[in-house]
Amino acid sequence: MEYYPRLIEEKLENMIGRKEYLIIKGPRQAGKTTLMLHLKNKYGGHYITLEDFDILDTFERDTKAFAERFLDKRLLFIDEIQYSQNAGKNLKLLYDLYSDRLKLVLSGSGSFDIKENIGKYLVGRCLYFELFPLCFEEFVLWKKKDLYKIYREAKQALIDFIMGNRAEIRIAFAKEFQSLFEEYLIYGGFPAIVKEPSIELKEELLKNLARTYLEKDVFFFFDIRHLEKFRMLMRYLAFNIGSIIEYSSLAQEARVDYKTLVNYISILNNTYIIFPVSPYRRNLATELKKAKKLYFVDTGLRNSIIGDFSEISKREYDKSKLYENFVFNELRMIFKDIHYWRTTGKAEVDFVLNINSDVVPVEVKSKPKLERSLYSFFESYKPKRALILNESELGMETIKGVDVLFAPIYLI
Repeated sequence: MEYYPRLIEEKLENMIGRKEYLIIKGPRQAGKTTLMLHLKNKYGGHYITLEDFDILDTFERDTKAFAERFLDKRLLFIDEIQYSQNAGKNLKLLYDLYSDRLKLVLSGSGSFDIKENIGKYLVGRCLYFELFPLCFEEFVLWKKKDLYKIYREAKQALIDFIMGNRAEIRIAFAKEFQSLFEEYLIYGGFPAIVKEPSIELKEELLKNLARTYLEKDVFFFFDIRHLEKFRMLMRYLAFNIGSIIEYSSLAQEARVDYKTLVNYISILNNTYIIFPVSPYRRNLATELKKAKKLYFVDTGLRNSIIGDFSEISKREYDKSKLYENFVFNELRMIFKDIHYWRTTGKAEVDFVLNINSDVVPVEVKSKPKLERSLYSFFESYKPKRALILNESELGMETIKGVDVLFAPIYLI
């Protein structure tokens, strides 16, 4: 079977020779098992899954016997670690007794580190990595390998601009990239969906992914019995991606009490379904301080939750939301400090990046134009550069002393 590369591989391979355990977290079906099997084939060792009850039972009841069976392998890949009730304690024991003879690479869905905080047992003993659905760069690599170098060079030039380095950005084959981008927006980046050529099966796989998440993570691991309320909340959030969420009003919309709402959103966040974005502020009385925006880990998953896989050209009601969700996910892969900006007077900038000592506003628009909100941000924060991502235009202007780059959305 052909293996499709992931960008995270280089980071993992650089750490495979270290003593610390490697822990790969992420949403269901993001490719963790495939990645572990690939690493096993490349570096040797042995692969097991704790979905196998006999292996899980030994790991839980007789951890030393479990380890001694695999000592000759020197490298052990353990999948689905979330099925272990005592993973943290057992892994600490294995590390303390056998780390000079047995290296572990572990993976699990996001739920495993919530019910039992493995990290508190493995302080200084493990390194965490996160594997998400394919970013657009990986999507291009999988779907059109001959275009990958062109895309990668253009994207790197855009990132260089954000980081404060001047670089010439050129893009060829724009129609092909736009077509790939629209497919990605509709069906997302989960590996099995990307590989599936049938549109009907893509849609069914995405719907099944949402069902599996509810049945395994939410019901089994968190014992959430009111699945219909949880499902209604997911649907409400999916319709309102990128909107500013006030928890008190959301609790009323979702028909749950405030405490339950906070718990549900925490589960969605910690199981890699949604990501919150906080407002950017510098103690200005006119700026929002608490309300968050929420984005989904994958636009295909989001579309399956609302039951809409229609073409981008036919969805004016949420096209801009999909664009914004896409940009957030791409930015999140590169930058850690991401916020949005909004004043009480409703001036708003989609994203604000902190790059060293610089602040960089990022707007996501169908048409390449500056609006009054961005001018307000320029006046308040005096940025050196700004990015306006739009459907097609590529170019640079200096406006109010700010270098403004206009670029196609898919380049981020």
